[in-house]
Amino acid sequence: MEKPPPDPAKLLNAWMEWERGDNPPGRVMSNLKTAGMRELLEELAAKAAPAAEPAGDSEPPPAEAWTPVV
Repeated sequence: MEKPPPDPAKLLNAWMEWERGDNPPGRVMSNLKTAGMRELLEELAAKAAPAAEPAGDSEPPPAEAWTPVV
C-alpha cells in the first residue's frame, strides 16, 4: 500500500491545534506524522540541497590569521 502525498492543509491544521492548546504534544506529533510531515521535509531538504555545500566531502578552508587591534 502506497502512502498518500503530504497534505499541507492537514499539517497546518495540526500545528494550529497545538498552538491553540487543543491537543497535547503526543497527539500533535501523531497528526503531523499521519499528514506526511517527514515526506514534506524530505522534499524541501532535497530542493534546498543543491544550494547547500556537500557535508564532509571537502576540507574546511584554512582559518584566516587574526591580529588583535590595540
